[in-house]
Amino acid sequence: MRDDKRENPDVINHLKAENEYADALMKPTQAFREALYKEMLGRIKETDEQVPYRQGEYFYYSRTEQGKQYPILCRKKGSLTAAEEVTLDLNKMAEGQKFFSLGAYQMSTDGNLLAFSTDVVGYRQYKLHVKDLRDGKIVENIAERVVSVAWANDNKTIFYSQEDETTKRSHKILRTVLGNGKHDLLYEEKDELYRTFVGKTRSKGYVMAITASSTTSEIRYLPADQPGGDLKLFLPRKENHEYYVDHLGDQFYVRTNDQGKNFRLVTAPVSNPAKENWKEIIPHRKDVMLEDVDCFAGHFIAIERKNGVPQMDVFDLKTGKSHYIEFPEPVYVAGPTQNAEFNTTTFRFTYESFVTPSSVFDYDLNTRKRELKKQQPVLGGYDASLYQSERVYATASDGAKVPISLVYRKDLKRDGSRPALLEAYGSYGYPSDVDFSSQRISLLDRGVIYAVGHIRGGGDLGKEWHDQGKMMVKKNTFTDFIACAEHLVKEKYTSKDRLVITGGSAGGLLMGAVTNLRPDLFKAVVSYVPFVDVMNTMLDASLPLTVGEYLEWGNPNEKAAYDYMRSYSPYENIERKAYPTMLVRTSLHDSQVGYWEPAKYVARLRELKTDKNLLLFKVKLEPGGHGGASGRYDRLKDVAFDYAFILGQFGITK
Repeated sequence: MRDDKRENPDVINHLKAENEYADALMKPTQAFREALYKEMLGRIKETDEQVPYRQGEYFYYSRTEQGKQYPILCRKKGSLTAAEEVTLDLNKMAEGQKFFSLGAYQMSTDGNLLAFSTDVVGYRQYKLHVKDLRDGKIVENIAERVVSVAWANDNKTIFYSQEDETTKRSHKILRTVLGNGKHDLLYEEKDELYRTFVGKTRSKGYVMAITASSTTSEIRYLPADQPGGDLKLFLPRKENHEYYVDHLGDQFYVRTNDQGKNFRLVTAPVSNPAKENWKEIIPHRKDVMLEDVDCFAGHFIAIERKNGVPQMDVFDLKTGKSHYIEFPEPVYVAGPTQNAEFNTTTFRFTYESFVTPSSVFDYDLNTRKRELKKQQPVLGGYDASLYQSERVYATASDGAKVPISLVYRKDLKRDGSRPALLEAYGSYGYPSDVDFSSQRISLLDRGVIYAVGHIRGGGDLGKEWHDQGKMMVKKNTFTDFIACAEHLVKEKYTSKDRLVITGGSAGGLLMGAVTNLRPDLFKAVVSYVPFVDVMNTMLDASLPLTVGEYLEWGNPNEKAAYDYMRSYSPYENIERKAYPTMLVRTSLHDSQVGYWEPAKYVARLRELKTDKNLLLFKVKLEPGGHGGASGRYDRLKDVAFDYAFILGQFGITK
C-alpha cells in the first residue's frame, strides 16, 4: 500500500475506489450537506478585515473578500488612513493551484523587504522568497525546505533553518546576504532527536538559534547588529534540561525547567550569562505551568496555565509589582497575539470560549484598561445566552481526575437522550483549548452536546500531565478517554448509542486504540489523518519525524518499548468483532502521517470486523496536507460532509 512517490496506479485506483464508495453511500445526504454548507457560510462575514498591528512605520493587517479562498495581506504607512499597500495577495499566488499555504512572513527591519515562504502541495516543504515591496518584485529565491527565518538588523542578511529532504528534520542553520549567492552553514545538528529553528528577539537585539528535542534544548545567539559574527553557545545541552531565552535591556530572560518540570524564570546578565549569574524571578510551581514569557521595554508577561486554564501575569519592571489580567468566564482560552513592537505599554491578546467568539483586546499594561478592538462577527443572529458551557471531571482508572469541557444549548435535559460529540488529542503536551467555532453552532442547534476530554498526554494540567500519558504509560491516554465517555453516559448527558467520538493525527491513534478497547461504548467514530500503523512507522527511521518521536512513544528497537507499543497500536490490535460506524479521512500528500497508514487500517477493518456498520474512507487525492484543504470554502465543504455524517448517526437529516 505504501508508495513514497504517490504514483503507483494500483494504489491510486484503490484510493479512488474508496472515495467512490464513500461518495455513493453519502449521496442521500447531498441536499443536507449543501444546506449545512450554506448555513455555516451564512455565519461568516466573507468580506472582512483583521485588526491592524503596528510594526515599525507600518500598520499590518489581512482582509478577505467574498468569493475568494485566501486572505489578502496589506499594510498602511504611518496611519490607518493612509493608502493601502498589498504585500501579498494569496489568491493571485494560488491561481492554478489546488493547494496553497503561506509559511514565513517576515519583514526586514526597515520594512522594505519581505521574506515569505510557500507550499503548493501540502507536504509542508516551504520555499523561501524575498520580495522588494518598493517595486513589488521578487528579488531572490532563497532556498527550499525552509522551516524558519529571521532578518538581521542590516536589512540584507537572512538566517534560516532548513530541513532534510527525506526525514523532514530541520537540522541546518544557514546565513545568506542578499545578492551574493552564498549560503554559509552556521550550524548542523547531527543528533536525529533534535531539530533547529531561528528567530529574533522582539528587542531586535539578538538572533536566536534554537536546537531542541522534545525533552532537551540548547540555544546559540548572535547580536542582530553583527550578522557576520559567529553563533555563541548560551548553555551546553544537558539531557532533560529545556531552556528558552528572550532579551530585555542588559538581561537575558531564561525560562528553564532545571528545578522542576513546569519551568521557572531567571535572568542572566548579557555580559556574562553563565549559570552561576542567574537570578530567579519566578520560582517553579507544581500547580502552574510557565508556558512562555513575552518581553517588552518596561514589562514582561508570564504566560501560564493553571488547572487547565490560561492566565497572564504582567510584571512592571519599574515598580517590581505584578498583576494578573482578569477574565470574565471560568473556562476560556486567551493568549498573546501580534505584539511586534518592543517599546510599548500596549499588550494585545485574544480571548474566546465555547460561547464567546474570538475577540482581540488591547490592554494598557500601566492603567490595566482593556479595549475590545474586534470580536469576530457571527452573522445570522447568534445569541450567546442560549448556550451553556461547563467543566466536569471524570475519574480515571487510577483515580486521576480528568477534566471534560462541555457546551450545549441551555434547554438540556440530562436524561441520556441527547446526542454528543466527544473530541480529544492527548499527545506531545499540547493542551486542548476551549475555542469558539461558528460552524459548531450547526451541531449545538440540533441538540448535540460538544465535549472535549483534557486527557493525559496533553499539556492541559502542566508537564506532569503530559508525562503521565507518554512512553511506557501511554495507555493512560486511552483509558482516560474511555473514562470521559463513561462519565458522560453515567451522568446522563448522553448514551452509548448517541455518542460519536473524533480525533485527528495522534488523536486518530487515540480513536483507533479506544475503539479496539471499547467498541461497544461508541455509536460512531470520525478519525482524521490517523497515526494508526504505529509499529511500521516507528521502526522506519527514514520516514519523516520518526526518530524524534522516540521521546514521545518510545524506541521500538528496544524490546520493552516494542512490546508495549505493539500492545496498543491500532492496526495490530484489530480483532474479529463488531466495531462502530466509522469515517476515516486522510490526504495523499500528508507529510506527517503517510496515507498508507489509514489505508491499511481501513483494509484490515474491512477484513476482520463482524458488523455491518458503515466504514467510509475519504482520501484527498489532489494536493492537500495534514490539515486538509487550504481554501476556506473548500474546508467548509469538508466540514459539511463530516457534520452530515455525524448528524446522520443521530437520525438527524435536516
